[in-house]
Amino acid sequence: MSDKRTVRFGLLGAGLIAPFHAKSIAAIDGCQLVAIADSNRKRADDRAKEFGCKSCSSLDELLADKSIDVIGVLLPNHLHAEPTIAAAKAGKHVLVEKPPAMSLADTDRMIAACNQANVKLGIVLNCRVRKPIQAMREAIASGRFGRILQADAFMKWYRSSEYYHSDDWRSQRRSGAGVTIQHAFHYIDLLQYLMGPAKRVRAQMCNLAHQDVELEDTLNAWLEFENGAHGLVEASTAFWPGTDIRIELNGENGTAIMIGERMDTWKFRDQRPEDEQIRQFGRKSVTTAASGPADFDFADHQKVIEGMVEAVRHGGEPIITAPSARHTLEIALAMYQSARTNHPVSLPLADESAAWD
Repeated sequence: MSDKRTVRFGLLGAGLIAPFHAKSIAAIDGCQLVAIADSNRKRADDRAKEFGCKSCSSLDELLADKSIDVIGVLLPNHLHAEPTIAAAKAGKHVLVEKPPAMSLADTDRMIAACNQANVKLGIVLNCRVRKPIQAMREAIASGRFGRILQADAFMKWYRSSEYYHSDDWRSQRRSGAGVTIQHAFHYIDLLQYLMGPAKRVRAQMCNLAHQDVELEDTLNAWLEFENGAHGLVEASTAFWPGTDIRIELNGENGTAIMIGERMDTWKFRDQRPEDEQIRQFGRKSVTTAASGPADFDFADHQKVIEGMVEAVRHGGEPIITAPSARHTLEIALAMYQSARTNHPVSLPLADESAAWD
């Protein structure tokens, strides 16, 4: 495929996240948004008018358009698998919003379908591309932390009751509407992206501030990683007005902390000339969804979509592959199982259905 070929996208889902994809596509050279589809035709029409593309009412219409190279699956969390498999069978590459699916079995079916069709499958876990996270990952790889002792994620956000009733699925735990998958999934993912696989999970879940919905709005979880590090996840949508997320890495030779999208702390026993520049990574003014579901910038999405464009053009892999996101889903399901049984859960999961039964 020519390096200069325009890569054309069709978006399935015209909800809250669609503008972040549409704006990203518009900002990328050699990238075009062809159509937006939604079962709510008015919503599709409104988004299409906003972004200057065609409006559709179904996935079938997107798949029938031979000009579309990539389908962006932006549907509710429990509806990712079948459209991905259908798109792969139609020869379309697929970029799926997190999580890849709501079960490991569905994730595996998605991976298999895309492999069989020889199309790319990428997952939007856009927080991985932030500069502080990449700096942390490089420092781990080069041994600057020494032995990693602790890796923590703190997400103390606010969502109103109206948010949970804005779409039917947002109040349904099995649809992935609880804080663990709908909100904290990104930050659980950052811990496993940095630390590698988890081997044991213990979790508690409760509803502190949204009694009109039957799901968890607060998660407290403890992790043991295969590399020997321990981890803590505290996540909630109960805390007005909401504060930026915080990712902390503590090793025997250094500490790094990201708040929001900026590097807050970067200290090592062995100081290096590049450290001062790394301390300046990120912007304090950029919001990161702490106070509202659309209160964040599209720059991270743009990097993920740029990676998908390059994979389609050159035949490489997307920035975030489905297998790399699968373990994050496994950790999240283990958290649900642990909270339900009040016992630690070892990974890999022996029976993923135990998360819900």
